[in-house]
Amino acid sequence: MARAIISARAIEVNRPYRAISLRGRAAALAGLLFCIDIVVAQSQTIELCPARSAGGVHRDLTFMHLDLLAQNDQPPETEPPLPPSQFNPDPGAGKQQIEPQPPPELFPPALPPPPGYGEEPLPRSLKLPRKGVREVVPRRPKLEYETYPQSEQGEGLLPGSEPAPNRWFIGFGRWKRYADPSTETTYQAGDLKLWHPYLQSLLKGDAPIYGQDIFLNITAEDFFQFEARKLPTPSGVSTARPNSSEFFGLSDQLFYSNDFSIGIDLFKGETAFKPIDWALRFLAVYNHNYIDVEERNVVNPNPQNGTTREKEFYSLQEAFAEIHLRDLSNNYDFISVRAGIQPFVSDFRGFIFNDTNLGVRIFGNYDNNRWQYNIAAFDMLEKDTYSDLNEFSRRQQQVYVANVFRQDLIWKGYTGELSFLADFDNNSRHYDKNGFITRPAPIGTVADHYVQAYYLGWTGDGHIGWLNIDHAFYQVLGEDSLNGIAGQRVQINAQMAALELSVDKDWMRHKLSIFYASGDDTPTDSEATGFDTVFDRPFFIGGPFSFFSHQGFNLGGTAVNFKQRDSLVIDFRTSKSEGQANFVNPGAIIVGYGLDADVTPKLKGFMNVNYIWTVDTAVTEQVLFTNHASNDLGLDCSLGFQWRPLLTENIIFTAGAGFFVPGQGYKDIYRANTRPVFGYPSPPASHVDPFLYSAIVTLTLTY
Repeated sequence: MARAIISARAIEVNRPYRAISLRGRAAALAGLLFCIDIVVAQSQTIELCPARSAGGVHRDLTFMHLDLLAQNDQPPETEPPLPPSQFNPDPGAGKQQIEPQPPPELFPPALPPPPGYGEEPLPRSLKLPRKGVREVVPRRPKLEYETYPQSEQGEGLLPGSEPAPNRWFIGFGRWKRYADPSTETTYQAGDLKLWHPYLQSLLKGDAPIYGQDIFLNITAEDFFQFEARKLPTPSGVSTARPNSSEFFGLSDQLFYSNDFSIGIDLFKGETAFKPIDWALRFLAVYNHNYIDVEERNVVNPNPQNGTTREKEFYSLQEAFAEIHLRDLSNNYDFISVRAGIQPFVSDFRGFIFNDTNLGVRIFGNYDNNRWQYNIAAFDMLEKDTYSDLNEFSRRQQQVYVANVFRQDLIWKGYTGELSFLADFDNNSRHYDKNGFITRPAPIGTVADHYVQAYYLGWTGDGHIGWLNIDHAFYQVLGEDSLNGIAGQRVQINAQMAALELSVDKDWMRHKLSIFYASGDDTPTDSEATGFDTVFDRPFFIGGPFSFFSHQGFNLGGTAVNFKQRDSLVIDFRTSKSEGQANFVNPGAIIVGYGLDADVTPKLKGFMNVNYIWTVDTAVTEQVLFTNHASNDLGLDCSLGFQWRPLLTENIIFTAGAGFFVPGQGYKDIYRANTRPVFGYPSPPASHVDPFLYSAIVTLTLTY
């Protein structure tokens, strides 16, 4: 209930304010004071109580106000009456009048939205541009593992809890969004597996085998390769066909090779956010290979051994230890050292050195990984003739490499590299397992000699806006104590350049490529200007699908190769793995177009078309004792596919084919017999193979 005191001016009972005028005479009301008790119930009814006698009369009063004082369920507070000298006939005159409120608008004004996170107004001292500030480096303390001795002893645990040895074995909670959980496996359920390619496994490095951060990763891999190829094959006097003594015979070949390897990685630390503290790696490889040719004296100097060969070889291809020396910043910029048989690529594409060999390497990064650097020294091991795997014997060759990479150099997304390589190939004599001499090269003056070559290179990889770019330039200087073709000591001064420009459009990448390796125009002088490498294996102009890039073949019936397998340079060298570099060569120019297509997430396609020239024919003419030589080698076309059925690297199937259409320069070198000489009886010059091919199929299985 509520009680109200009403004057004769207005009445307010839980409804809007309304003024009521007094219609009677003011004189008739003067001197009368009515006290009306109004009882207001929840049904909003009003009951008027009989009037009581007033406490005093003021005859000059002409009108009175009515004030409504409402209190919820509380009786009104009564004040003692004032003495006559202080009596106030209008007690509400000094109080603030309540003004009526206008009704709310139909459409209230829209308030401005609050600023988003990170868009709050800044004080004037922090607004951009700021003066005198080069870089703001936030403080990022390094995260270290905390040790809790009490928890390791099972002490200090909360009630109802039990200790866990580490967080790796806690597992995930059960996940079931749908009634049938077979279509969704967000988290792995169940115990930790021992060795599983996809689920969390102890022997796959998903959980520590000792302590909190010592892991073991065991990987098994099988790499199968089959090739059907047509290469220029010398026939010799012991030909496989009677009455056939031409320079080159049947050229079809079949080749099979299988590498089965087991890799063991033992390391301490987590590579998710910081470098490992130390690591050990071992990779054992078993190789089995088979080749079938159509001419004798190819697989073995003894013609009685036939035209086929089957070999196997075991190798410890990798065996190294890595130690983390120190961190250089709170962002885990680091410096580490690795010693042992280890893989190393000197640049982005492997133009100069791409091998796995015995050495020591210091590497790391700096400035939030913007800089990367390598300093390496290798004491080269001999290679197996049939598999190119490492043997345990040294070959008296040392290679030293120093390079530095800078990300976002000049342009965002472009990485530049400066590199220095030194190759010291000492005096040595070596025969391969077929019984052929490979050092020194059996061409020209045959004598033991050393080669000292120094490479200085600038390479880059990345993009400049929408244009992808990959380039390389090398200058090589040095000395060959006795070059067989020149017949004397020569000073080395040669160059190599490569450029690939590409543009991505949807799921395709269009590429334009050019490769240049300088040649020697005067092979008998004291300057060698033909370019050669240390141990290259570049992926360029088609890589393994390209006939010219992937295959190596003999030079016109001599004991050296025209070019090496998986190489771009034409170097007249006995072997890339067992021979010495030769800087008296004709050089090479390659111009090509390529197309890479991501047909599906599982399937990729590669297509390349290239044309090849030699730079100069002087060396070819000298070696083959001919004056008929041309720089026009021919057209190289290739097409290949790579399929990953599981969208992972566990199964990779690759197939492709490359075709080579000989030009006049190739025909001058590889014709079946010499040109007829007028006045001397001889058979007519026979034709050269109209095209050569290389079909390859590989299958990689990784567990």
